[in-house]
Amino acid sequence: MGTKPLAVFLMGPTASGKTDMAMALCRELPCELISVDSALVYRGMDIGTAKPSAAEQALAPHRLIDLLDPKEAYSVADFRRDALAAMAEITAAGRIPLLVGGTMLYFKALLDGLSPLPGADAAVRARIEQEAAQLGWEALHRQLAAIDPVSAARIHPNDPQRLSRALEVFRISGKTLTELTRHKGDSLPYKVLQFAIAPRERAELHRRIAERFRLMLDRGFEQEVRALYRRGDLHPDLPSIRCVGYRQMWDYLDGVVGYDEMTERGIAATRQLAKRQLTWLRGWPDLHWLDTDNNAAGRDLVERVRQAHNEIQQ
Repeated sequence: MGTKPLAVFLMGPTASGKTDMAMALCRELPCELISVDSALVYRGMDIGTAKPSAAEQALAPHRLIDLLDPKEAYSVADFRRDALAAMAEITAAGRIPLLVGGTMLYFKALLDGLSPLPGADAAVRARIEQEAAQLGWEALHRQLAAIDPVSAARIHPNDPQRLSRALEVFRISGKTLTELTRHKGDSLPYKVLQFAIAPRERAELHRRIAERFRLMLDRGFEQEVRALYRRGDLHPDLPSIRCVGYRQMWDYLDGVVGYDEMTERGIAATRQLAKRQLTWLRGWPDLHWLDTDNNAAGRDLVERVRQAHNEIQQ
């Protein structure tokens, strides 16, 4: 194990059972939870993000949730800074940082470090958004494909935030995102045990996703988004409102789609998110898979973490 302290990553697609597994681990070992979820950072977005309940947070406090108002942005660099600070505090207290979530880009940035990219330029970004309004994001995606085909293959035309950033980086620096990200920053100064949890069958994951989305509706998801909608200072291009489920409910409140279509689109978008998360994880090195439906998975997780913790303690 060397001299590095221990940290645990618990990753997986949405609705795979990560929170329950993490809570079980916290009951057995001196772990403290850090959320790795780009949606849980927003206050007032609880039901649609499946944010841990007050009871769950009382049993196992979660760091890096409820950090921002939905009108604010939170970058990968912001997450890495905050996560490293939280991990240092937990380690200094003699405990184990347990990082749990489904935002794979955050995990990757934490593990591998970040490349030195130019800061945001409001004027450049405004020009890109103006072009998008005139020409459409598909046209801007073609621009990116011409200058940086590697990034264009990775960034979907319907992902304006990442598409805009890739173009912004090129226009500011004259270098593509692919060129600049070849050289990473400092790697994570921890010995990391990495786990992923998911149902063995894709159909079971789809069933869990549909069931959870409908349960969110029963619990008042429409009222939650309606409260955000009524504020007047939020719009569907914000990262918070682009979160899965929120964008579809926003369209319903805007009168773009009916209730049944909103539900179908929300479930479909969540399935697409899960598919992207699983694609990330299939190529992830040094990963131990846990089966959501296997009762022994929790014991396996606990014993692997316990063994690693004991080795460091010796």
